[in-house]
Amino acid sequence: MRAFVEGIGLVGPGLNGWQASRPALAGDEPYRAAPTAVAASPLLPAVERRRAGMPVRLALAAGIEAIESSGLDAAALGTVFTSSSADCDNVHAIFESLATADRQVSPTRFHNSVHNAAAGYWSIATQCRAASTSLCAYDASFGAGLLDAASQVALDRQPVALIAYDHPYPAPLGAAREIKASFGVALVLAPERTGASLAVLEIGFEAQAGAASRMQDEGLEALRDGVPAARCLPLLAQIARGSPARLLLEMPADTRLRVEVTPCA
Repeated sequence: MRAFVEGIGLVGPGLNGWQASRPALAGDEPYRAAPTAVAASPLLPAVERRRAGMPVRLALAAGIEAIESSGLDAAALGTVFTSSSADCDNVHAIFESLATADRQVSPTRFHNSVHNAAAGYWSIATQCRAASTSLCAYDASFGAGLLDAASQVALDRQPVALIAYDHPYPAPLGAAREIKASFGVALVLAPERTGASLAVLEIGFEAQAGAASRMQDEGLEALRDGVPAARCLPLLAQIARGSPARLLLEMPADTRLRVEVTPCA
């Protein structure tokens, strides 16, 4: 499968947007970790803005950045949302409620805990009525999302936005499922090259293909290993370097997603 990368959005610890993060990803500047900071999207109405938790903020910030750089219309773009755990804070709050005597669960909490909550907020923010998919594949969620999005691009011959995000669980759940940072990434993929194209990806599926690609920088490798959505970092680093490479991204069990990256510049 072939897909052209038309836009990239990025928000994470020390990674404040794609353009600002390119030097560190390419190895031209040292990577400096810092707490992830992202505000609620101004595109949301006031009520939804107050209710949107960190996972929704991550998804919207990365997605809007990627689409704006692509020059495409968010309202007409199909989407694939992928996350290993979605809104961990609301899951934690619901469990706390269920552990009390009255076991009353807030409808707003439940509304935000479902796995496609980010897709719902996205449709409100962008007025998008195009098809949307929300999926999860544990630590391989980014690879599974990329495979799904690339499949849609190949079959439908229409651009698709892939949006991946993860956020840590509070204690005590964090001890059982550790996600080390808040992180969001988005790729706008298209079937044909345009003036905005950053790279072309040739994507295939392989079984027992060896270890997944890693980051050279120790800090970025710790981020890649500690956050499922950050499994995208080897791909972003190669696009930032502007040089061709063959990467292996994590998929379930012993399988890998083979991604051959060729710059368009």
